[in-house]
Amino acid sequence: AHDQRDFEFATKYDLPIKIVITPKGKELTVEALEGIAYDGDGVLVNSGTFDGLTVKEGIAKVSDYLESTGKGSKQINYRLRDWLISRQRYWGAPIPIIYCESCGIVPVPEKDLPVLLPGRADPKASKGSSPLLSPDFYKTTCPRCGGEAKRETDTMDTFVCSSWYFLRYASPKSDEVVFEKSKANYWMNVDQYIGGVEHAILHLMYARFFTKVMHDLNLVFADEPFQNLLTQGMVLKDGGKMSKSKGNVVSPEEIISEYGADTARLFILFAAPPERDLEWSDQGVEGCYRFLNRVLRLIYSYRHHLDGIACNTKAITKADKELDFALNNTLKKVTDDIELRFNFNTAISSIMELVNALYHYRDNMEFSEQNLPLIKDSLNKLMLVLAPFAPHIAEE
Repeated sequence: AHDQRDFEFATKYDLPIKIVITPKGKELTVEALEGIAYDGDGVLVNSGTFDGLTVKEGIAKVSDYLESTGKGSKQINYRLRDWLISRQRYWGAPIPIIYCESCGIVPVPEKDLPVLLPGRADPKASKGSSPLLSPDFYKTTCPRCGGEAKRETDTMDTFVCSSWYFLRYASPKSDEVVFEKSKANYWMNVDQYIGGVEHAILHLMYARFFTKVMHDLNLVFADEPFQNLLTQGMVLKDGGKMSKSKGNVVSPEEIISEYGADTARLFILFAAPPERDLEWSDQGVEGCYRFLNRVLRLIYSYRHHLDGIACNTKAITKADKELDFALNNTLKKVTDDIELRFNFNTAISSIMELVNALYHYRDNMEFSEQNLPLIKDSLNKLMLVLAPFAPHIAEE
């Protein structure tokens, strides 16, 4: 009466249904259930000495009764399952185990590690079994008795390697140990992890599991692998995920050949925050291209006037001070947006505002009255903050 699957089974096979939980202050009948099991809270009925107890109290009392009569015992279930890490694939770390008829299961001695994959394997020839099931690989001798033996031909799933690669990066040339503890302690944990949302469960959980095990074994001080996480969004086209299977991809080569690589980079970073999905827009690409041309025209309009001019930001007139404020405000915002928040789109937006401020300064003042040292300094710094987003035009 209190589990839908049991209820449907009893109804199908005409088995008696007994109400043992009823809402407090109400009497529940099978007819009143109307085909739906009652799985809510309430008090016990039709339960002998346990009548009148709440569900929570009943669980404890019934458990105690079963223990006292030797009919059962309490146990906490964590819903953990065995973790299958073996695969019938060529590409993976070989499991270092040898099978001997006399000695049984024997680990490969440490001096013979690592077990290397054979130079060649034919996955098609295996017909569902391991590609390593070839005599050249699996035939060996037992390290204990010296008799004929066979290697394990399963390999470990590739996540076994990808779950701790960052620790190996701390000392990639060590040939005596998997990683040097002192160097891992110096570099770990990783300051910033950037990856797709598909990694947000399994890979990150595996990496965390491995790191915590190594921490408990006193192999590394860090007990968390990554300090910060950024999961970037997808690129969408016409409302759907951009993918080759859907045939809605935009070729980077076409964008680059028509607009240049800087335009492609600038649009992707400007169109949306990195953690959000990006809707591809041909008009947006065109807009970024026009902006970069605007920057180019601004620089070229001063190209013959700044040689020999010393850079400084000494503001004299009101217009100078407004430009100087726009410059420093942009420098601070771009720095904070990149280093602290990964808000590349708002960083680019502030660069566009600085370009507008420079055009306003140039177009609303006689050339003879313009502060050329301030302009030169502003243009130099404009190129510096633009360079991460559009490196080619900034370098030029």
